[in-house]
Amino acid sequence: MDGRRRGSDMSVNWGTELWDQFENLEKHTGWGIDFLEKYTKFVKERADIELNYAKQIRSLSKKYLPKRSREDDSRYTWCAAFSATLGKLGDLAARHEEVADDLNGNVTDDLGRFAQEIKAERKSLFQDGRRAQQHMETSWKQLESSKRRFERDSKEAERAQLACNKMDVDNNVDANDKQRCSFKARQVAQQKSQTAQESKEEYLKTLKQFNQDQHEHYHKLVPVIYQRIQEMEERRIERVASAMRLSATAEKKSLPDLARCLDAMMDIAQSVRPQTDTRSVVSAFKSGFEPPGDLDPEDFGCASMRRSVSESSYLDHRVEGRRPSKKLWPFLRKTKLSLKLGPAPSDCSHLPAEQRRKKLENRIHRIGREILREREQREALVKMKAVYRQNPGLGDGAALEPRLDEVRRSLHGLEEELRNNQAWLAEARHALSAACPPSSRFATSPDSRESPDGSYAEEREGEVRFSKSRSSDFDDDDDDFEDEEPLPSIGTCKSLYPFQGQNEGTLSMCEGELLNVVEEDKGDGWTRVRRNAEQEGYVPTSYIQVLLVADKGLVQTGRMV
Repeated sequence: MDGRRRGSDMSVNWGTELWDQFENLEKHTGWGIDFLEKYTKFVKERADIELNYAKQIRSLSKKYLPKRSREDDSRYTWCAAFSATLGKLGDLAARHEEVADDLNGNVTDDLGRFAQEIKAERKSLFQDGRRAQQHMETSWKQLESSKRRFERDSKEAERAQLACNKMDVDNNVDANDKQRCSFKARQVAQQKSQTAQESKEEYLKTLKQFNQDQHEHYHKLVPVIYQRIQEMEERRIERVASAMRLSATAEKKSLPDLARCLDAMMDIAQSVRPQTDTRSVVSAFKSGFEPPGDLDPEDFGCASMRRSVSESSYLDHRVEGRRPSKKLWPFLRKTKLSLKLGPAPSDCSHLPAEQRRKKLENRIHRIGREILREREQREALVKMKAVYRQNPGLGDGAALEPRLDEVRRSLHGLEEELRNNQAWLAEARHALSAACPPSSRFATSPDSRESPDGSYAEEREGEVRFSKSRSSDFDDDDDDFEDEEPLPSIGTCKSLYPFQGQNEGTLSMCEGELLNVVEEDKGDGWTRVRRNAEQEGYVPTSYIQVLLVADKGLVQTGRMV
């Protein structure tokens, strides 16, 4: 029952219900089209917001992506997870761009075309309505004109008849004149009566036509025109509703993809392994050396006291017997010359033994993959050349010779590089075995050994060591720096462990020795110290206890290990 009542309530006809509301319907439909254009603009701005958001997401992702590939990004799970998350942000941005494209393509453009069409349709319908109204007004004017003419002619005929009747009863007029005037009055009365009859007929005819026009206007023309206007309005409303559904669908359609991106980010976050990363730190920075052993007791009663080094230490036992070297690196003196560090040695001899081994193993693995690719390419070129020889129509086999020679040369160079690295790897493994006592090698794996200073890093920037070939370029210029003013001392330090400076620019020291600090640790794990005017160099920061001179005495900044 409610459904039938609701259905009957919804069934309306503007032609019968609003037959006299032409002006109001015109205003209402004009406001509806304005609303349609306003909603179209809203959807376009909504799409622009999606595009701007996607652009900002992409810009943010690009801003925090590594500028170049680094080993740390793939070595640590947290770096890899963050890079993968940034990649998923790009997928999120793509989903928002798809939403914007759907809004612009399926909603905004379609509504824009529909608005133009419905504006033209509305204009045509209301023009038809105005023409119908003008026709009714014209018909009404004709009816009024015929009515007034009929009324005028009827009054004139009545006055003429009265004048004729008065002439017949007037006895004061001569008989001949009376007869003549009476005849003339009757003619006028008859003429006026006939004119009034014609006006009456014309009025009745016009009235009949007006009634027909009015009936057709209000029962045929107006219902049809208003019904078409009503259908136009309903189409406009339905199109707005459809646009709203499409807008919601466009965004809803992207939700599964957005959810998958967010789920992928969750999985990426779950892939972070703190223990794996801490093991990677050990793998990246350990030197493979043994920590210093116990020190022998000192006899202060002995005049010629010498300090000894534990046999398990990797340091040289001839610390005190080493002849001081006068040659220092050029940049150890205060100078305005701008010098560039030389490239790292190809054999990785600048690295600690364990790091050198790993570096060479990774390099050999990479070279092996490149050799495999080059061999596959060579085999493909040889097969293609054979096919061309058997079928000259397919191509010229001689044209492949330059490329084949290039692949051969590249393969030869890679094989030579592989042999060199394999030889260096054998040397590194031998050095590592020699540096580790047999009991330690069997008791623990090589990966469990660390240097006490913890400052070794693979290919560290600002490394205070030149390659042998590059540092020799400055041998002839040592005298240019000998006469310069030495840097002032900023404090003192005490060595906690003996250290043998085997590389240029480092300074050997004994355990417990007091030295002057010339330059603090810049973050690379080395401190610049001076023993006397001729002996100056770098020592591991973790091997010393630094006392810097402050405004109020000495400030202890060294680290104990």
